[in-house]
Amino acid sequence: MNAARPSLVRHRLEYLAVVSVRQLVRLLPWAATRALGAALGRAFHALDPPHRRLAVENLQHAFPLRSRRECRAIARATFVHFGRLLVDLLKFSTLTPERMIRRVDFEGLDHMRHAHERGRGVLLVTAHFGYWEQAALVHALGLAPMAVVARPLDNPRLHALLESVRMGTGNTVIYRRGGLRRIMRALGDNLAVAMLIDQHMQEADAVYVEFFNRPAATTSALAALALRTGAPIVPVLALPLANGRFRLVYEHPVEPPREDDPDPVREFTQRCTDVLEMYVRRYPEFWLWMHRRWRDVDYAKLPARGMFPAAGGDRDGSEK
Repeated sequence: MNAARPSLVRHRLEYLAVVSVRQLVRLLPWAATRALGAALGRAFHALDPPHRRLAVENLQHAFPLRSRRECRAIARATFVHFGRLLVDLLKFSTLTPERMIRRVDFEGLDHMRHAHERGRGVLLVTAHFGYWEQAALVHALGLAPMAVVARPLDNPRLHALLESVRMGTGNTVIYRRGGLRRIMRALGDNLAVAMLIDQHMQEADAVYVEFFNRPAATTSALAALALRTGAPIVPVLALPLANGRFRLVYEHPVEPPREDDPDPVREFTQRCTDVLEMYVRRYPEFWLWMHRRWRDVDYAKLPARGMFPAAGGDRDGSEK
């Protein structure tokens, strides 16, 4: 019990800090909110050397033709973006639905409408990129409420707060453990279900696909669900714009693999990952480089896959 007390104190302090910032930014104009978020990001960049080094290391592997100085600049911009993301989300969550939707430019809504016309539900695939949390909130306002697949936060107070934010515009939250039945029910009701697939997975059902020419353990659940139900997979990305606005882009549905593909789950997962990589390459500062996405793998034993093959046939990009 005594060992748990420091965690309880830390959780309480974290919660009070977040709630205090949320009350503050509710009153601030967007310019001041974004300045506060940028300052927060710069502070974490300065005070967190391990994650700063990890971000630079990941960027150097992903962009071998860029100098270390360029990678450090992108890493710094990434910290700034995630500081803004946190503060902007807190402010965004205090807006009325009418004010929320006025801050969004939608692109590709027809892709969603056509996907729903199939009547099998829609699987939305996204990443820890841009404004993914805000994207879920406005999807419910621009189209219809959906289900968001997530994992619980370690801090139960912040977990409850984030859950209330995620459900504030009508969405439901499905937690991964034991959530398959609820996902299947949502797809059966022709609803959209959103999943993030850009984090390292340790579960037994993970598959290795190439992400920036390196093997990355990725959830197979998205592809397996699509193949089982016939639900189309639509990538969705939220690109930050000026003054707290963003553009919500629905891409063309990902083409499923051929029926005779020897490993359809891996191939489908690779195709989804390729779309996400395309956006991360265009806007590297909007992705979570501070995450240990790649782990030690015998790279030479993996098949050659991916939209962006390594230059010169050198495929040895794994960490040692």
